[in-house]
Amino acid sequence: MTRAMGAAMRRIHVGNALSAFGLGFTVPYLYVYVAQVRGLGAMTAGFVLAVFAVAALIVLPFAGRAIVRRGPLPVLLAALVAASLGALSLGLAGGAAAVLLSAAALGAGQAVMQPALATMIVDCSSQDTRSRAFATQFFLQNLGLGIGGLIGGHLVDATRVSSFTLLFSVEAAIFLLLAGVMATVRMPHSPRMADAPARSAKGSWKQLLGNRAMVQLCVLGFVLFFACYGQFESGLSAYGVEAAGISTSALGTALAANTLMIVVAQFAVLKFVERSRRSRVIAGVGLIWAVAWVAAGYAGLGHGSREMATAAFVSTYALFGLGEAMLSPTVAPLVADLAPEGMAGQYNSAFALVKQLALAVGPAVGGPLGASLPAPYVVTFLAFSVTISVLALRLGRQLTPVQDRPWLARTRVVARGGAPAESLAA
Repeated sequence: MTRAMGAAMRRIHVGNALSAFGLGFTVPYLYVYVAQVRGLGAMTAGFVLAVFAVAALIVLPFAGRAIVRRGPLPVLLAALVAASLGALSLGLAGGAAAVLLSAAALGAGQAVMQPALATMIVDCSSQDTRSRAFATQFFLQNLGLGIGGLIGGHLVDATRVSSFTLLFSVEAAIFLLLAGVMATVRMPHSPRMADAPARSAKGSWKQLLGNRAMVQLCVLGFVLFFACYGQFESGLSAYGVEAAGISTSALGTALAANTLMIVVAQFAVLKFVERSRRSRVIAGVGLIWAVAWVAAGYAGLGHGSREMATAAFVSTYALFGLGEAMLSPTVAPLVADLAPEGMAGQYNSAFALVKQLALAVGPAVGGPLGASLPAPYVVTFLAFSVTISVLALRLGRQLTPVQDRPWLARTRVVARGGAPAESLAA
């Protein structure tokens, strides 16, 4: 990595931390703010949360093309301004229409930040440093979310509208501060993989859909986000409270265990991940999450003591955190390596779109199922976890050797246009 790339990467990591801090600062309190503080009711609050997902689904297909044509930095700056205006207006909005429009601007801005920042990481990293860069991004995102939620919780007072206005105003200022920091970034261009496919003239969605490995990765990504992230605050928490009898304080402990595992394990597993086949790392995550669902099954369906059930439930969240730590330096770099040169923005946006779809569908399916049918819920998502392993191994057969084992690019074992990874299996 050159000095210019290192300087740019440091600013990008600051950007990731600040964007996550701003997200954690307000999102946990949106429902209370809209439904109770503004007195707009539970239905309007539900619509606000839905607007976040809908706005993301609308803007992400266009964000990818904009990143390809204009570059990630201008798109990121526009997203930050939109998010800042949305946050400020949300803190001042008193009626349902104003709240929904403000939420749409904030949700759209936040959705576009993710692929823009990911593309900047790709452009400012080399093949050797990319996994570590994405691991650092994930670490800082979780740290920012946790600190933002903690500070935001101490600032808000459900009896005072002014405390929420202050909260959203601070969030708006954070996004503007981030825009100022990112405007100073000078974007270098990193060398591409030796066997990356050539870029087409238009770089259209048709070309992306013609990339079988990318399509399979998107299917795998949907299952990953649906079976894990889409259950954290919906199905799994409902299952824990209703079936396992977990207290709200124990639920908070479980969420803390998830974050703590990520913080502790992120860089501990990095060397292992960097020297392992990407497809097998993802397959291993599926098996780890299968064990997590077995622990969840014991917590809610076993006949142990309350203490044992609580310990098993907390272990479930911790095991999910271990899998997340393994995925962060694996999946995002793989998306980048599958993209033709200059198309990382569109591929990152496509994968972000898949993630948003999974996060929208996951709670809608998991919430009612976890609360009312605990046994089918656990069995269903245990099966999804095993499916992750199967899909990951199938994906490995579509990857070139360097895409599945990126360290080969450094040893020059594989020539340009090498055979699929299975042909050089060790």
